[in-house]
Parts: sequence; C-alpha cells; structure tokens
Amino acid sequence: MSDQPHPETSDKPAGTTHFGYRQVPVDEKAKRVADVFHSVAGKYDLMNDLMSMGIHRLWKRFTIELSGVRKGHRVLDIAGGTGDLTKRFSELVGDTGEVVLADINDSMLKVGRSRLIDEGYAGNIEYVQADAEHLPFPDSSFNVVSIAFGLRNVTDKDQALREMTRVLKPGGKLLVLEFSKPTIPMLSRAYDLYSFTALPMMGKLFAGDSESYKYLAESIRMHPDQETLKQMMGDAGLVNCKYHNMTGGIVALHAGVKP
Repeated sequence: MSDQPHPETSDKPAGTTHFGYRQVPVDEKAKRVADVFHSVAGKYDLMNDLMSMGIHRLWKRFTIELSGVRKGHRVLDIAGGTGDLTKRFSELVGDTGEVVLADINDSMLKVGRSRLIDEGYAGNIEYVQADAEHLPFPDSSFNVVSIAFGLRNVTDKDQALREMTRVLKPGGKLLVLEFSKPTIPMLSRAYDLYSFTALPMMGKLFAGDSESYKYLAESIRMHPDQETLKQMMGDAGLVNCKYHNMTGGIVALHAGVKP
C-alpha cells in the first residue's frame, strides 16, 4: 500500500487525475471530494480525535507556534474546516487583525462557522467559500497562509501553491500541515494496516460512512512525500522551504517564505 506511486511522478491517462487509487476525469475530482466532506462534516471533529487518538491537537499546536502570527496580522486558513487553527489565530491577531476561514466545501464551512460563533469567536473572523486553486483575494493580502490536511484533496496542487504564494505579503509565511510518508519501515507497515482496516471500520461505526474514510486513507498515500512537496513549494516561488516530521513522518509541517 505504501508503494503506490505519487501522481506527480507516475504516468496517468491524459485528462485524468487520482481520486484515492482510482483515476477520474479532472473535472470530476472536485465534486467527488466535495461529496466526501459533505458526508463527514457533521462528525469531522469526533473522527479527527478518534483517528489520531487526539494527537492532531499537538500537530496543530506546533503549526501555530511555527507560524509567528501576532497582533494585527491578517491570516488565511485554507481548508479551515471546523476552525481548529482559525480559533487560535483569532486569539493571536487580536482586535486589530483578521482571520479568513476559507473552505471549498459549504458543509464544512457551515459547521466551522457555527462552532466558532457558539464558542464566542466572531469579531475578527471572516468566512469565505473558496477554491484553493483560484483564491478570491488580491495579491499580497496576508501575513500568513495555512492549509491543514487539505492540500492532498486539491486537484492541481502546484496551482494551489502558486495561488497561496500570490496572496502572501512579501516576507509572509506559508504553512502546509499534511499527512506524509513515515520514515521508519516498521511504522509504515503498521500505519498501512491501521489506515486500511481501522479507519474505514471507525468511519462505518461512528460516521455511518466507510467509503469516505477509505478514500481518505488512499489520498494520504497518493500525496507527495516530504522532499517532493518541499520542491513544489520552491517551484511556486517560496524560499527557505523546510519541513518538520512529526510522529515518525506520519505528518509533516512544511513552511516557506515569500521573498
């Protein structure tokens, strides 16, 4: 399972892209991904805690620490979903800053908006339904752009990275938190077994949807590895690109700066 080829380095029929391990027409992938997240939106937070045994909170905390966000900053949280990062960014930027929670999926955006409003976060947060490949913001708009566990679902990752770079201010930072490739062979085998047996089973039991969680496991395997994504960020125009492996490389946080 972990030997599946990366889409960036493997041959595929013209006009198609990967949806998990399947090839689908390019113009169909966004709808298929949307259907997955419409299905899981209501149970997304619960499933995150179950699937990661709560460790996703530590991964996100490190992302916040590395962001360097401070009062007065303007932050874009792409694929922000239910708002974990947006909530903390909102606290950091204060009354003089702004956080834009953007997600292509309206179901996820509604869940995130309701959750944050219910928890008292309102004044400095804007909610925008947006496609990462075509961001509806002017050039040089944000001090920090983050995307957590969303890039692997984007059809054209290179285009999305160029767009994120475009909307960053000079000196601004892009943070990409995403599942990656385990660096320890024994861990990789155990992770495969967990992903392709436990995840769909938990999806069926707790969210009534095993197929969406099978897709999520497959999409992780088709995502570029650490070095490939680092190179892609450099090709998008970022400098000082680096990554930090967490939990044995199961997750990596990539960072780059707009010159």
